[in-house]
Amino acid sequence: MLDTRELPLLRALAGRYPTTEAALAEIGHLRAILSLPKGTVHVVSDVHGEHRKLKHIINNASGSLRPLVERVFGDRLTAGEKRALLSVIYYPRESYAPVARGAEAARRAYLRWTLAREVEVIRELSRRYTLRQVDQAFPADMRGLLRELVSARAAPGEGGTLDALVEPFVQHGREIEILRAAARAIRNLTVFELVVAGDLGDRGPRLDKVLEYLMRQPRARVVWGNHDVSWMGASLGQEALIATVVRLSLRYGRLSQLEEGFGIPVAPVDRLARTAYADDPAERFAVRGEGLRDALLMARMQKAMAVLQFKLEGQLCRRRPEYALEHRCLLHRIDQRAGTVAIDGEVYPLLDARFPTLDPALESGDPYALTPDEAACIALLKESFLKSPVLARRMRWMVQQGTTWLRRDRALIFHGCVPVDGAGELLPFVVDGEPRRGRALFDALERAVRRAFRARAQEDVDLLWYLWTGPLSPMFGKDRMTTFESYFVADARTHRETKNPYFHLIHDAGFCTRVCREFGLDEARGLIVNGHVPVRVEQGESPIKASHRAVTIDGAFSEAYGDKGYTLVLEASGARLAQHHHFTSVEQAVETGEDIIPEISDVEVYEAARTVGDTEKGEELAREIEILERLIQAYEDGVLLEQPR
Repeated sequence: MLDTRELPLLRALAGRYPTTEAALAEIGHLRAILSLPKGTVHVVSDVHGEHRKLKHIINNASGSLRPLVERVFGDRLTAGEKRALLSVIYYPRESYAPVARGAEAARRAYLRWTLAREVEVIRELSRRYTLRQVDQAFPADMRGLLRELVSARAAPGEGGTLDALVEPFVQHGREIEILRAAARAIRNLTVFELVVAGDLGDRGPRLDKVLEYLMRQPRARVVWGNHDVSWMGASLGQEALIATVVRLSLRYGRLSQLEEGFGIPVAPVDRLARTAYADDPAERFAVRGEGLRDALLMARMQKAMAVLQFKLEGQLCRRRPEYALEHRCLLHRIDQRAGTVAIDGEVYPLLDARFPTLDPALESGDPYALTPDEAACIALLKESFLKSPVLARRMRWMVQQGTTWLRRDRALIFHGCVPVDGAGELLPFVVDGEPRRGRALFDALERAVRRAFRARAQEDVDLLWYLWTGPLSPMFGKDRMTTFESYFVADARTHRETKNPYFHLIHDAGFCTRVCREFGLDEARGLIVNGHVPVRVEQGESPIKASHRAVTIDGAFSEAYGDKGYTLVLEASGARLAQHHHFTSVEQAVETGEDIIPEISDVEVYEAARTVGDTEKGEELAREIEILERLIQAYEDGVLLEQPR
């Protein structure tokens, strides 16, 4: 018997499947998908603004396209021909540019040769998918043409009909559009889904371009890291986070992402540095990189933003005592006359005791109060952050495609950690008035982040700052962020940031089993995947933990961190780790065939290939089939009438 409460849902579904036959056809399609090998998921982490390297890794499918081309063509193509084919798949516009300047006959010959080989690659990749899925992998405006090319028996250059399909593009000098569409189709079919496990920006050159390229991918998800929520909070006007992202942009000489990428001028910071810090040597604030501004001015700007950040954080900690972070507010513990600061009960000499905006004679007597110049600076910055349409679009995408954790088949993916104590017991953090632990904490934080963008309540916006730096934040997972100490104190003990016990407990298989159980994964075979903490390969560390149930994929992707990086490739046959190296430039890739050819190691090889039906996607499709079966029952019982078209 149908539950009458189901009828509104079934009526809505009947609009898409108006007859029993239509519903049965869709069930058949879904069951066919369930039987297919699971789609290949590529997981990267801690990109930190390295847009060129990320683009190349996406374009070469983490190195998997090269062996595919070798397998498809074998001895039929020379090494040079394979290199040329890969080049046009990776960078069609740049590879075709020299050809485009040639005669029409040469352009026609190049298009025929290249497209014929690309079609072969597409046909090989199509074996993994249903026809409908293949169709969806084609760019919409070229879908019909690609469908004809792939489904035809002959290849371009071998039949009049196929030549006729591409001839108009040659006549109008638009061959590049076909090449770009074919290259994109190959990449879309090679990687079913791309997951970035946090920290898209900071340190590297251009967060804006990282986001721009990710937004072009057909299936991309983001698991938020602490650097991501800092930018998300800044876009909502959270002043401490605005100061933070501007300071980091200054520290690494990355002002182009602010001024060119997001249209946010740093003139207010320039003005503050030229007034309050005009004679400051700012020796502790040397910029790690090159910029268009004078190096000393950049150092002074960085110092101005650092002090402003510490003031705003102090104000926030007073406003949010529930964060229990007052002990990390250090400005009122500075003795300017003695040139010292008290940290955790010990007194340390300051490396830099110049604090022109911490005048003890200020009328308020409050070291966290802003001077008029500082107040004007942060007000202008906040206005720019709130009014940047590019930043708003990018951050909306981050919210829409983002989450605190993901399950992909047997893999549990999050950025940082599951906060626990030394015994591995889940630690609570209060969200919406209730202490939350484990999965409940991740889910509650996700709701709060989405609510912050929807309603912009100050409590939710401030929570983004805690997620950036709080000890119980799953995205940070350390007892403190020692920014002040690294600038002002020589004693290395004060720079130490103690990681949550999670990071050593993941070497224990029993602990990993409990974490997988908490998140609803296979307790015996689940794999925990996180980034956040760079793997020090040069010191003998391995990304694969001793438990063989956890892997860390923060491989120092950014040039500022080591210029390596990992992709975890989750295939039907197993989980594999691809270790990347330095990428020079697109020009080198096109001219010399330079590529990132990763070192591949197995994390796990499955006894039997995993199908879509074995995964979380299979569970979703099974529920869809169940609902469609209920719709068919409603038709057969006459509760709903079929509407043949």
